[in-house]
Amino acid sequence: MTTSMTMNDASKGHKPQTGIKLTEQQLRARRARSIAIAVSLGILVALFYIVTLVKGPAVLVRPL
Repeated sequence: MTTSMTMNDASKGHKPQTGIKLTEQQLRARRARSIAIAVSLGILVALFYIVTLVKGPAVLVRPL
């Protein structure tokens, strides 16, 4: 049986499933992971920006 509700289920009066309820500890862990990913991505973007500034216009000068 699937976890999604079909149109036939809705017409028969079945309640939709509410999904998984996370505990407070799981929600905190999810938030911590999200923050860590965001910080890592920000550092990566800053690193690419700094490298681009350091290389300057020489990035476009290359043999054909």
